[in-house]
Amino acid sequence: MVDQELIDLRRQAAEGSQDAVDQLVELAGERGDFDELRRLAADGSQDAVDQLVELAEERGDVAELQRLADAGSQDAADILGEL
Repeated sequence: MVDQELIDLRRQAAEGSQDAVDQLVELAGERGDFDELRRLAADGSQDAVDQLVELAEERGDVAELQRLADAGSQDAADILGEL
């Protein structure tokens, strides 16, 4: 995806397009882009939170899992409880 397409998706997401948010989450997950996922999660995307939890678990990123658990993610808390 070219930069302009990403810019357009971000603009659409900011304007309230759930389809754009969904596409951004998918793309960020594929790229392992924690910053983009954090931004989307902060804007209220539960899918972004779920993707962050999944990536953090795959990478063994305990600090990220803890941050997510502290922010209210039960999935992250459950994974931390298993570690």
